[in-house]
Amino acid sequence: MENPAFDPPTYEEPEHRDIRPSVISAFGHDTLDRVPNIDFYRNAGSVSGHRAVRPSLQELHDVFQKGGVSIPDTVDDTDDSLGTPSVDAEMALTPPKKDGTVKFGWIKGVLVRCMLNIWGVMLFIRLSWVFGQAGAGLGCVIILLSMVVTTITCLSMSAICTNGVVRGGGAYYLISRSLGPEFGGSIGLIFAFANAVAVAMYVVGFAETVVDLLKEHNALMTDPVNDIRIVGCITVVLLLGISVAGMEWEAKAQIVLLVILLVAIVNVFVGTVIPATEDKRSKGFFNYHASILEENFMPDFRGSESFFSVFAIFFPAATGILAGANISGDLKDANAALPKGTLLAIIITGITYLGVALCVAATTVRDATGTNSTIVEGQPCNFSVACDFGYDFSACASEEGCGFGLMNNFQVMTLVSGFGPLIIAGTFSATLSSALASLVSAPKVFQALCKDKIYKGLEFFAKGHGKNNEPIRGYVLTFIIAVAFILIAELNVIAPIISNFFLASYALINFSCFHASYAKSPGWRPAYKYYNMWLSLFGAVLCCAVMFVINWWAALLTYSIELLLYIYVTVKKPDVNWGSSTQAVQFVSAVNNALSLSGVDDHVKNFRPQCLVMTGAPMNRPALLDLAHCFTKNYGLCVACEVFQGPRSEKLQEMNASIERNLAWIKKTKRKAFYNVVASNSFREGAETLLQAAGLGRLKPNTLVLGFKKDWRTADREDVHNYVGVFHDSFDFEYGTVMLRMKQGLDVSHILKANEEMNRQALEQQAENEQFQNGGKGLFKKSKRSSQQVLTTRVSVNVPQSDEVARANQGLTDASAQFKKKLGKGTIDVWWLFDDGGLTLLLPYILTTRKKFKDCKMRIFIAGLPGRLQQDKEEMELLLKKFRIKCDDIHVIPDINATPTSTSSKAFDDMIAPFRLNEGNKETPQAEALKKENPWKITDTELASFEEKTNLQIRLNELLQEKSSTAKLIIVSLPIARKGAISDHLYMAWLDTLTKDLPPTLLIRGNHKSVLTFYS
Repeated sequence: MENPAFDPPTYEEPEHRDIRPSVISAFGHDTLDRVPNIDFYRNAGSVSGHRAVRPSLQELHDVFQKGGVSIPDTVDDTDDSLGTPSVDAEMALTPPKKDGTVKFGWIKGVLVRCMLNIWGVMLFIRLSWVFGQAGAGLGCVIILLSMVVTTITCLSMSAICTNGVVRGGGAYYLISRSLGPEFGGSIGLIFAFANAVAVAMYVVGFAETVVDLLKEHNALMTDPVNDIRIVGCITVVLLLGISVAGMEWEAKAQIVLLVILLVAIVNVFVGTVIPATEDKRSKGFFNYHASILEENFMPDFRGSESFFSVFAIFFPAATGILAGANISGDLKDANAALPKGTLLAIIITGITYLGVALCVAATTVRDATGTNSTIVEGQPCNFSVACDFGYDFSACASEEGCGFGLMNNFQVMTLVSGFGPLIIAGTFSATLSSALASLVSAPKVFQALCKDKIYKGLEFFAKGHGKNNEPIRGYVLTFIIAVAFILIAELNVIAPIISNFFLASYALINFSCFHASYAKSPGWRPAYKYYNMWLSLFGAVLCCAVMFVINWWAALLTYSIELLLYIYVTVKKPDVNWGSSTQAVQFVSAVNNALSLSGVDDHVKNFRPQCLVMTGAPMNRPALLDLAHCFTKNYGLCVACEVFQGPRSEKLQEMNASIERNLAWIKKTKRKAFYNVVASNSFREGAETLLQAAGLGRLKPNTLVLGFKKDWRTADREDVHNYVGVFHDSFDFEYGTVMLRMKQGLDVSHILKANEEMNRQALEQQAENEQFQNGGKGLFKKSKRSSQQVLTTRVSVNVPQSDEVARANQGLTDASAQFKKKLGKGTIDVWWLFDDGGLTLLLPYILTTRKKFKDCKMRIFIAGLPGRLQQDKEEMELLLKKFRIKCDDIHVIPDINATPTSTSSKAFDDMIAPFRLNEGNKETPQAEALKKENPWKITDTELASFEEKTNLQIRLNELLQEKSSTAKLIIVSLPIARKGAISDHLYMAWLDTLTKDLPPTLLIRGNHKSVLTFYS
């Protein structure tokens, strides 16, 4: 059984870099050993070079015995053995190839991009309003709190992105590779959506400025709200065109916008020192005055605004820190660029925000009329500090309010600046650059998410176009989302939505860093050392707290969506393995739990069957594994075991292949079991090794489960001896022992081999047909002949020799799957003949608690004396009541020790006839000679000694066929063969006779230690 098919991503053929095949110069002699080289550590599908293959340990160990081994220098870019999507772990370590691909450095790719994204819509059209509402004191707190959140997140992000090479996908890539696909997949969608909505926010900010200009010149097209929608939609179409043109054009546009933005910011500082004109003074601008700053220092929240509502509106201004990370796949060296560029961007933009805001708060009052409202002589003026400068803005106290000042005019920056049009240009630059960055980020993140095939329905958006693998389909989707939110046309409504989504992303980035540090995995070795796991945890908690304080229902909604996506990905279990910290923590937790269990003594109340299942290859005996799994479910150990018989050195390669193949089958068929394999000279020695060594501390098997050896009569006597010896060893090691027999048999290996051969021939047939269709005349005869041969082979494989064989194979196939599906109504008949500690009763009870057996009623059969049948039944009812085990009926069998029928006795005699010594009619010397020559055979003395026990097995089979022939499952106490007294073939005859011609039958024998108790 092969691993599930996986289509590896298609990469362009990379330049191959040869490695040194010889190390003579280093060591002075020729050797197959290789010196350390990066090519040995590449993943399959690497885009930066071929993966080299080092000689295996076996090849180095056995080379001189085998006479030499040829080691290939490289392997293909696919590796089916991994069973997981390949991840190029070193693409950033090679210089960019000269194929037109654009790669950015830390300044152009991270610093510029982050600064442009942080200097967004808030800088020119909301920052003054924020300081008007919150005051200079709390306004600084808002900016500093935002910086604390983003700085901690940046430190965490720096640690994560320097712990290995970062590919495209930004926050999604960082979180998914750290916490696993469940967290990454859920936050990836939310983060991509947040970036798409951010496009709308920045475009609406741009449109607001345009509409304000239209108002000034009385040039509105309809009304302000609809004009914002019209301008916004036109703008986003133009931005989409720039983005689709490619990353190079987008980067050039960003540089132009940065220059304009820097000039506009300088223009603000210059304007604050230029003496205010009469017009500016009437609108509330009076240059620097300590009294203005003092008045504006305290908060003055109006309407429904509060500290956290204002914070929610401002916070998106700080969310551009991931702009560089979002295009991590387009960076030359993401490991070095992201920490340096992002931290520097946070510092520069934070200082800028504080500087601009304080300048405005120290020069402009909160309310102004915009008219020449000078103080009338003799009239008191105490409305605001403007009174000190000869202006009375008390008219602003009316319900109509005023149109100017920090609280009323979103274009205060234009008023304050030295040259107003430059601020308008800066506003355009800030909003458009941020919108452009978000418009590029959202599709890139979404494309990375879709490429990982976490959400099967979204693979359509994984396809890239052009030399830069541009996500054109993602651009269109982002455009549609952006337009939908642009239609809201309210910046203060859109901003809090984004705040929640970005805070959720930041919380998970911080938690990822904490989690990876907490797991203490040896693979967690970030090159960036300036982080602290507890600081990251504080950052995660802070983000969550801020989310709920801003808007508790929006926070709940965000986490509800994230939880649903998390559950979806967990249930779907995408076929990926990224070595996440979640796996590391699970491992550490498992080890700690196993160690803590070692200090706790076993207690009967906590007994669980832990099954060691001798399946061979699990796919060969699925029914045996399925029934054992019904005992353990997800609450106990179920270890499928295989013994390779023969010299270990000859079986190693076969063992390794078997491990990979069978683990893949267990995973594919979703059977909850471990798989263990040993090589040994005999089946018994291998089983003995497993019985002694399987498990870890208290987590070790206590119940052996094996199938009935159906071919014992024709098998080699050594094989029979080994099989029976496993029972003896199980009893010696005090295991509970369970044997399953099904009328059709358990082993389906011959059917699997036939199907595998048929599939192989079918593939050859398909290949021949394709070759025939694509080839010329020269291929015609060959294709025809090959096809005929293939058809002949397929017929010989697929068509059985007789109807009887076909029916047998079909019956075996159906029987092998019966414990995988739900059984219908029926009974589980428990023949509890001997007290073995209660395992014979506990296992069927456990079965009745499983969904597959929930329609089955349990019936108990016990042996009783003819004179006290009712008393025996009442005693058993009382015992079951104390054990709190329900059963449908209790049957007391009074004639269990009756003599079996002559027909049954004769059938048993015929069964053992080939294995009897028949020494009774020989002279003593001759009899002794026969015993020495055939010590394994059944002697007449042995038969006479155990005649009653033999008759019991024969009689039990008669009773089982009479009373339990319609049961879904029969459970009977397993007879014990005393060591050295009962021959192997007699014991096998007992087991065969006891279970023949019956529904699926389990023979169970506990280790005679209580597994049931009626004490609390």
